[in-house]
Amino acid sequence: MPQTADDMGAVAVRTWCSLALEALGREREAIDAINVYPVADGDTGTNLYLTVESATQAVEAVFAAHETGTTVPVAADAVRAMAHGALIGARGNSGTILAQLLRGMAGVLADGHDADHLRRALTRAAASARQAVAHPVEGTVLTVATAAAEAAGRAADDAGTAAVARAAYEGARTALEATPGQLAVLGRAGVVDAGGRGLVTVLGALVEAVSGRAPERTYVAVPAAVVPVPQDCAEGGPAFEVIYLLEATDNAVDRLRARLDRLGDSLVVVGGDGLWNVHVHVDDAGAAVEAGVEAGRPYRIRITHFGADRVHPHTEPVQRAVVVVVPGDGLRGLCKEAGATTVLARPGEPPASGELVDAIRRAHAREVVLLPNDAELRHTAAAAAEQARTEGVRVALIPTRAAVQGIAALAVHEPDRSFDEDVVAMTAAAGATRYAELAVAERQSWTMAGICQAGDILGLIDGDVAVIGEDVPETARNVLDRMLAAGGELVTLVLGEDVPDSLADELEEHVREGYLAVDTVVYRGGLQCAPLLIGVE
Repeated sequence: MPQTADDMGAVAVRTWCSLALEALGREREAIDAINVYPVADGDTGTNLYLTVESATQAVEAVFAAHETGTTVPVAADAVRAMAHGALIGARGNSGTILAQLLRGMAGVLADGHDADHLRRALTRAAASARQAVAHPVEGTVLTVATAAAEAAGRAADDAGTAAVARAAYEGARTALEATPGQLAVLGRAGVVDAGGRGLVTVLGALVEAVSGRAPERTYVAVPAAVVPVPQDCAEGGPAFEVIYLLEATDNAVDRLRARLDRLGDSLVVVGGDGLWNVHVHVDDAGAAVEAGVEAGRPYRIRITHFGADRVHPHTEPVQRAVVVVVPGDGLRGLCKEAGATTVLARPGEPPASGELVDAIRRAHAREVVLLPNDAELRHTAAAAAEQARTEGVRVALIPTRAAVQGIAALAVHEPDRSFDEDVVAMTAAAGATRYAELAVAERQSWTMAGICQAGDILGLIDGDVAVIGEDVPETARNVLDRMLAAGGELVTLVLGEDVPDSLADELEEHVREGYLAVDTVVYRGGLQCAPLLIGVE
């Protein structure tokens, strides 16, 4: 069926996920700041971001796997992927509930994607989320979801998808403003519910996806700097948050719910069809995991000790470490030799926030400098840094946009000087490094340098196409000339796996003959997206 702007087809689902991820990236810190229920641990915005990030990656995988050309995946494939991605990537109480909301919507939208199906999808979502929570509380995201569904149901019978989405958004926003009067802990803190605010953000992205226009975003909440942490949330309550995926039957999960309900609180179990995401707050984390083992096969088990320094419970952490994302095994080895903890970004598979958080934990340090080395990872890295900070780690995120900038930053890293001085020096080194890469054009298209044809070699400088050539050596020389025209002292070349050493020799000679006092250093990058990376300092 053809998809229109006013339609919840596959393209709209993809756009919705992308816009929701961007919006949560912008608002993550503000949502974290007002997180006082059920535990004032300041991570609701981060957890929602990570959950939507997983959903987005699942939808993108469906599109990538689909045959390129004039067709797109059907809507059912996209919404099911969205729901599954959210389920397996759900974080925290808020993320787990959002995963169930998306699952409820997917169950209806898989059968149709017009306005009537969207109404019913929102109703199913609100109902299924309430059923997933052991003890629903008003004034939370559940209240906001219910209000959104009811408002969508009141939209005119002949309303289009965009009108239904906007009605749901406005209903949710109105309900969000009322949450401080429904839940005492929110009223004392003077904030709206953090999970509810996250859901309003997601629904705002839905409006923009189906209508092309973003709704006005205003929220009732005091500035983060003056939000008090209520004593009943700051102290007391279970000591651990336990989350795991579980393969189990429906009957086994029913028994598990009853057992976990006796062990702790904030119990949310979402999923179905043999795969579940289990979330609970308990004092005995081992018992919660054991209950999962008896019910089925738990995996991806995450246990968080509220309020504790979670760098590592048994050994003394080092003072400072660097975590760096690298595009190939060659640079991975180089960075490891320099003492950095690495995260490998395979071609077409950027790391998720969870991978970056795990790397920060593996670094086992009180202070961490994070080098994402990719402009597209800015929100992902920011979410990882924020999560690590909640675990007691001091994290500085240097917004490196390319691997060669990360190499430059790592080269001036000195763990013996103060953290602030080290970060300033590394940031300055990265900022003083211009970066370029060579790529092969996949199709004819317009670029900043003119029209390219499929198979042309593109030279991108600072992210923009600056040179179009017929072969790698010629294009590389032209790129170097353009970059060195503005001056430079050091050229860094990172060769891809299939690039011969002779290219490095040729480019070194080109620099030596044309630019006095400019040194060249060459590294083997291994399997990476680009055949050649270039840095000029």
